[in-house]
Amino acid sequence: MNTQKIADDLVALCRAGKFDQAGEKYWADDVLSVEPAGEAAMSRGKQAARDKGEWWAGAHDVHGVDIGGPYVNGDQFAVRFTIDQTVKETGHRMTLDEVGLYTVKNGKIAEERFFYVG
Repeated sequence: MNTQKIADDLVALCRAGKFDQAGEKYWADDVLSVEPAGEAAMSRGKQAARDKGEWWAGAHDVHGVDIGGPYVNGDQFAVRFTIDQTVKETGHRMTLDEVGLYTVKNGKIAEERFFYVG
């Protein structure tokens, strides 16, 4: 499967609210996931990516998500996520504006790197 098809399918799954399924379908076994900050700023492997997603879902109430893209260039694609969320610990409601940059190798996402303002 080429980068465009992976990008299109990942975005379709995310728009359907199937974020976990998108990861499971496309992460390479040794996927590198990079965040700008936090305890798990860099993690490697499917289990680490799963754990990060489970932590995030448990720490936030999501009121809505808008997804832009995908924007494909060679073996990479970007997706914009605008997330209306409340941080459970503080009760602070905010809009997270995030871009995910994905690198595809051998039909799988080898790296995901996130950039955000929020």
